[in-house]
Amino acid sequence: MSNSSLKDKMIGALAWSSVDRVAQQGIQFIFGIILARLLAPDDFGLLGMIMIFATLSYVLVESGFSAALIRKEDANETDYNSVFYVNLAISVALFVLLFFTIPYFAEFFKQPALVSTARITFIAVIFNAFYLVPYVKVNRAMDFKTLAKINLFATLCSGSIGITLAILDYGVWALVYQQIGYQFFRGIGFYALVRWIPSFTFSLDSIKHLWKFSMHILGSSLLTIGFNNLYTFLLSRFYPIKQVGYYTQANKMSETANFTFQAILASSTYNLFTQIQADKERLLRVYRQLIQHISLVVIPVSLVLMIVAKPLFFVLFSEKWLPAVPYFQLLCVANVFAPLYLVNMNVLNSLGESKRTFYIEIIKRLFILISIVVCFQFGIQALLAGYAIACTMAFVFSTIYIKKHLRHYFFHQLNDVIMPIMIGISIALIAWSMNSLISNLYLLLVIQLLLALVVYIIILRFFCKEKLYGFYDYIKRQSKQLTKK
Repeated sequence: MSNSSLKDKMIGALAWSSVDRVAQQGIQFIFGIILARLLAPDDFGLLGMIMIFATLSYVLVESGFSAALIRKEDANETDYNSVFYVNLAISVALFVLLFFTIPYFAEFFKQPALVSTARITFIAVIFNAFYLVPYVKVNRAMDFKTLAKINLFATLCSGSIGITLAILDYGVWALVYQQIGYQFFRGIGFYALVRWIPSFTFSLDSIKHLWKFSMHILGSSLLTIGFNNLYTFLLSRFYPIKQVGYYTQANKMSETANFTFQAILASSTYNLFTQIQADKERLLRVYRQLIQHISLVVIPVSLVLMIVAKPLFFVLFSEKWLPAVPYFQLLCVANVFAPLYLVNMNVLNSLGESKRTFYIEIIKRLFILISIVVCFQFGIQALLAGYAIACTMAFVFSTIYIKKHLRHYFFHQLNDVIMPIMIGISIALIAWSMNSLISNLYLLLVIQLLLALVVYIIILRFFCKEKLYGFYDYIKRQSKQLTKK
């Protein structure tokens, strides 16, 4: 593929991927605000417990086959059908297993309500398995316009169900049926727009071939999901359910910004890197450009969110959610480098180094385990502070393999992120200085956000003019691409 055609395709992919994630996260954010005001922290705490098992099941059902199919250049219908039946079989087996074992977990957590709510929620695991192959087909074609339509359809339908049930005073069941509805409507959307129907073909050799790559992706995903839910698991066992609710809401808010960036990167950069994997010089050039531009946005945003946390939670969710503020601030620190870490993982996976990324994930989890052992006795805030340190160390460790496989030396890697870090710290300090001048939290939030935005633009104008104009040109190209499509 030529430079110009790849560039046009990438612009279109990023444009629709951005529309998808920004719009979906925006809608979910609005629904989340309404639900947080209608429901109690205990309801979110119970859902957090349920999602420990649900998210782990989604990963086991997918088993890394999606990434393997996307990477395989000559994937055929036999491959697709074989993966479909394996995904479906795993989902049914997991549903049965969870259905009969959840009472023991409910007793462990001392939450009897977990049994009935979890059993209903686990139906979503089977719905998820049905649309994984159409999802792969959309991603292989980099048809993120279709993906955006499906995700927005599912988000609107499921969110509407959740709010309606919350208004009718269904409590935690509003959140349960919102989760089920999202997977159900997503499946309807994929089969309506992709129009792929499985046939009765299956090849064990195809599964074995794909498994050689997918097993490492699965291992990395299991580590990620397992450790992401480890804090919910620990809080559920040793703290009141209300504290689990505070943590769940803080984590959701932290991921509203960071997950948007990560989802865009996960769906687009991996596909991009796989198409240019043979040209190491070009791959390094594209990688550095992405790191520089991403960090210039992500790092300042994360630091500013940490500063405005208290007025933000007060204005959006009401005073009852203020205990979640310190959790949110620490999670913002932990996620500062998360999108950059994901780009590192994607570029290594595109080079066929899934085994290396699996090792990196193991090292990251070891850092987290050590932080838990050291910090658990000092309380939730200390626990999350240790998590932030562990995540930062993992990102630094991932740069070692980037240096090895792309010959991208540490000094150059540091040079790519040092200015965004300094800009982020400067803007955050200016926003923080407003705390001592303004007592009204509504006014404080408005002033802090406006001041941060103005200072950010001024800094870019004088110190990063080329990147600022690059952002402007990029937005124009995205708009044109969206108009064409």
